[in-house]
Amino acid sequence: MFALEPHGPDTFVGTGPRYPWGGLYGGQIVAQALRAAALSVDRGFVPHSIRAYFIRGGDHAEPVRYEVDRIRNGRSFVTRRVVARQAVGAILNAECSMHLGEASPALQTITMPDVPGPDAASNSSFSAHFDRRWVAAEALADQPRDGTGRTAAWMRVLDPIDDDDDPVLHEAWLAYISDDLPTDAVRAAFAAGVPDVDADEMRGISLDHTIWFHRPMRADRWHLHDMSCHHMFEGRGLAIGHVFDETGLHVATVAQEALLRPRTRQA
Repeated sequence: MFALEPHGPDTFVGTGPRYPWGGLYGGQIVAQALRAAALSVDRGFVPHSIRAYFIRGGDHAEPVRYEVDRIRNGRSFVTRRVVARQAVGAILNAECSMHLGEASPALQTITMPDVPGPDAASNSSFSAHFDRRWVAAEALADQPRDGTGRTAAWMRVLDPIDDDDDPVLHEAWLAYISDDLPTDAVRAAFAAGVPDVDADEMRGISLDHTIWFHRPMRADRWHLHDMSCHHMFEGRGLAIGHVFDETGLHVATVAQEALLRPRTRQA
């Protein structure tokens, strides 16, 4: 999934399968961009954030070229810009920041909701690469969280990840998985706030995607992704969510702005 071939200085080429809705999956492009950025930094630096803008839909029939720009090399932080290109032009622009890490106290102020574990549901993933177990809406009803359209699911990569030679693989897989729920939260908020319009008739388009990686994690173990929509205006809905491991540790925060528009209207 994340095999990137060198294609000149700080340039890499990746591919991806066709997904059920046609074309490439945005989470895969974000994940490959993150890995391309990581290939240009010294060992020890780990991702702490990525902000990606989806520019055009990707074509599964052709490879994706990732061009890495070394914006800054600092003693404790490095910054990279990655542009993903296909024949049509740029399809994604990402800014990645990586940190060498340093000693400090640990503080967690967000609490994982008390919901049934992954064994309470069956797999409903669109991909053979990861397992998704939805949390029932009634299980979330009395769990406090800002926003509306709340959507939560347990997710994990199905195959064990051997990261001995690639320490950012778990973050890359989290980036892949994390693009799955945000549009669902925006669509659920739309359905609740505009009941006279069928939300299923609205096309969801991811505009940008941000991840903050808080702690080391293993993407091949269960994590709860808990998303809700915090605002919607002019068709753009902002989904913000938290990712917890099975012990309740808050390992990442995800934010995405998604556009909902009638399916008959062209982008």
